[in-house]
Amino acid sequence: MTSAPPPYLPGHHLLTGRTAVVTAAAGAGIGGATARRLLEEGARIVISDAHARRLKESEAELAAEFGADRVTALPCDVTDEAQVTALFDHADEHHGRLDIVVNNAGLGGSSDLVDMTDEQWNKVVDVTLNGTFRCTRAALRRMKAAGAGGVVVNNASVIGWRAQQGQAHYAAAKAGVMALTRCAAVEAAAYGVRVNAVSPSLAMHPHLVKVTTPELLEELTGREAFGRYAEPWEVANVIVFLASGYSSYLTGEVLSVSSQHP
Repeated sequence: MTSAPPPYLPGHHLLTGRTAVVTAAAGAGIGGATARRLLEEGARIVISDAHARRLKESEAELAAEFGADRVTALPCDVTDEAQVTALFDHADEHHGRLDIVVNNAGLGGSSDLVDMTDEQWNKVVDVTLNGTFRCTRAALRRMKAAGAGGVVVNNASVIGWRAQQGQAHYAAAKAGVMALTRCAAVEAAAYGVRVNAVSPSLAMHPHLVKVTTPELLEELTGREAFGRYAEPWEVANVIVFLASGYSSYLTGEVLSVSSQHP
């Protein structure tokens, strides 16, 4: 049985006055949907992405809709420490504070372990796990120094919980993101910062649907309780919840945005 997506919810000013950094936020996926939802909830945002052209287009679109004073962008490759530092410096310079960081950058791929090269393994792990580490470290250093609390939300995956052929590198990286989230939360609680993660299963947008075979899409959606994939904004809604005061006593958790928690 397949259910239709629910209506798109309006904003409720949950994040008015807050400043958020979102990685991998160009395009139609979870990062882009999160950037829009944060703006709809009243936040100011700094968006980043490794794809400079798409990032510039996303910045222009969001600035036209929500105001240029609330949207800035800076290209960032999360595998480069200097670029990560520059991104967080940019947030400080333009908005004077840092309240929310959404670590959305990740890289997938498919290869059986016996055929996987060191390069394939290292590339996926460096973007997905090490990139999340670099951005979380940069965020916590600034939030600790500021002494005003803050929130970090990481994007994990149900792949971090369950096995899937050809996904050893991605599964290991996402499981690492989950462990990083829990350990960072224990440390950051001492200075009033919360660290949580979302764990989506299947979030699709029109461009991704076009490059997915109907057979594979049918197989993947067949595993879902609702019989359909999640809209990116449905995952973004959970990220907004974790970023907001409604989750004030929640830290070190990985929330499954699906029915596929083991």
